[in-house]
Amino acid sequence: MKDITRRTLVKATAAGGAAAALSTPFISRAWAAEPILLGVPTSQTAAAGVADDLDHLNGTTLAMEEINAAGGILGRPLKLYVTDVDKLSPESCQQAIAACVDAKVHAISNAFVFVPIPAMDASAKYKCPYLEGNTQRAATEAVKKNPEKYSHVFQTDPSEVHYGYTYPIWLKAMESSGAWKPKNRKVHIVQEQVAYCQTISRAAQEALKKSDFEVAKITDIQFPVQDWGPVIQELKEVDAGAIMIDHWVAAEYAAFCKQFQADPVPNSLVYLQYGPSQPEFLTLAGEAANGFCWSTVLGVYADEKGNAFRAKYKKRFPGIMGLVYTGNGYDIAYYLKAAWEAVGDPSKFKEVCDWIRTNPYRGVCGYMNMNNEYQESGHFPDNGFAVTATELEKGMSQLYVQVQDVEHKIIYPYEIKESALKPAPWWS
Repeated sequence: MKDITRRTLVKATAAGGAAAALSTPFISRAWAAEPILLGVPTSQTAAAGVADDLDHLNGTTLAMEEINAAGGILGRPLKLYVTDVDKLSPESCQQAIAACVDAKVHAISNAFVFVPIPAMDASAKYKCPYLEGNTQRAATEAVKKNPEKYSHVFQTDPSEVHYGYTYPIWLKAMESSGAWKPKNRKVHIVQEQVAYCQTISRAAQEALKKSDFEVAKITDIQFPVQDWGPVIQELKEVDAGAIMIDHWVAAEYAAFCKQFQADPVPNSLVYLQYGPSQPEFLTLAGEAANGFCWSTVLGVYADEKGNAFRAKYKKRFPGIMGLVYTGNGYDIAYYLKAAWEAVGDPSKFKEVCDWIRTNPYRGVCGYMNMNNEYQESGHFPDNGFAVTATELEKGMSQLYVQVQDVEHKIIYPYEIKESALKPAPWWS
């Protein structure tokens, strides 16, 4: 689906979908109690983040509908307050959170922004629970350094550093499985220039130094990438056994896959960081996506709980399902429901935050435990860096996925895999 279509959809959902659900007779007349208001900043008009934010809003909407159909929370309906945000603009991020504060929301559920600190600062005085999937250690470092100011901010997934830290562990696991026989120990990293991607690249380089793989080359790219030809030519010249494309835009990843399949680096294991999780990737790439691997530190499991959610979501929102923020929006809503019901009053912000901090929640995307100095979910598998978990059910699993027959299949960690790594079309 093209971006313009998704922008139209997210506008319709924000302006009409959630609002329409909340203006039905069941909500407006049957409920006597004042609604509990959940702020959901959602990218509707900006170029970046529309796909992820629509996924997040859809997942939150599904949870809201289920919760209200089951009697609400403390006898009150859950209502969404949706406001626009440009994830790349500090001013817009502040304005989006300020709008939630002005609306007197009881909590904020946000997928992510690329400039998290200004958004966090805009909520610092109000201090309603602020749950997000920012995936940024810079944000959780701020929580660690100033726990009083940011006591209300919770990152419901592991930080982006784990993409880098876990990469050589995954390479070794694929080699040990026998499914991949590296032609050499070289790794070629292609890195985008946003801070998020740069942090991942640095973490990967640090972890690779401690492994038996080595960084052979680092190639810089700049969003938007108009032509992958020069990058692919450089990949062919280096001829590394493992290639990491450290980017974040699904449409541009799809273009890369098409160009790479036409002129590949033979027998290289190609990993694409995160972006293929967005629905556009399979829509745009089609058969050209087969063989490529990607991962996410936040994603819907393929276990019984996760598959039940996938089925409900696809029934409510037909089409290719995003595997990340759909589940995150859903989980955050239910995590807040548990906290509000435990405390008994959603307006008691401190008590609700204290409960979240000390009570983990197992959702469709895994186990969220905020009881650490970063107030972020612990990463599984354990990679030797903070914050990690040694057991699947004590942390949130990073999901390594391969596209097989134009479908995403979890291949690692083995505790949660759906399939094994299969030979890519460019492997001999």
